[in-house]
Amino acid sequence: MGNEFEATYRRFKAYATPVLAAKHVRRFDDEFWTPAGCAANMSVLEVGCGTGLFLAYLEAKGLGDFLGIDKDPALAGHLPATVAGKARFVDVWEFLEQGADGRRFDRVVMTDVLEHFTPSDAVRLLRALAGVLNGGGRVVVRVPNMGSPWGAGYQYGDLTHKSAYTPDSMRQLALAAGYACPAVYPHRQGSPARRVLDRAFHGLLSRILMSPPEIWSANFYAILEPAER
Repeated sequence: MGNEFEATYRRFKAYATPVLAAKHVRRFDDEFWTPAGCAANMSVLEVGCGTGLFLAYLEAKGLGDFLGIDKDPALAGHLPATVAGKARFVDVWEFLEQGADGRRFDRVVMTDVLEHFTPSDAVRLLRALAGVLNGGGRVVVRVPNMGSPWGAGYQYGDLTHKSAYTPDSMRQLALAAGYACPAVYPHRQGSPARRVLDRAFHGLLSRILMSPPEIWSANFYAILEPAER
């Protein structure tokens, strides 16, 4: 990102310590744990851990082996106390070039991270992450969905974003990086009642439009698996 944006990023994001609630656990269960085929004996790396909400979730799920990395040391003062020792503030390139502290992981998670890299750097990053995955490992990513009319607010609401993805271009990225992309799925937001209304509205639009999007939600998830071990 440009120096002027990097210098003001923490003020733009207004860092605050998160509190894990039951709704967060349900959401992460639906969007990460179940589709990624997770188990409590797995090891997880989160790239771009931010203020640590997902790390707190991993602790609540009973994982003993997990780590978050983020390049902004200002985040250290905003992590929940229970996971403060589970984060390192280091640039991802430095972390991977130094061998990830000799560790390997069953799952790597990048939530709202990949769009901060150019497509070429995203390929480079995924290739490097493949080197720290255990056999059967997976990378789970979430990005703004530019295949949906609702994705622009997320994509263009942050001037540090360098790439934009649709489900198809995510599959293309996976192929270029030596991965398969066995699943893409929506990021569902809002209350249960709101989700029902969203499904009904999008179902109606899909019947009306000639070329409806593959996924309507403003963001989408993708599961990536190294194609060759």
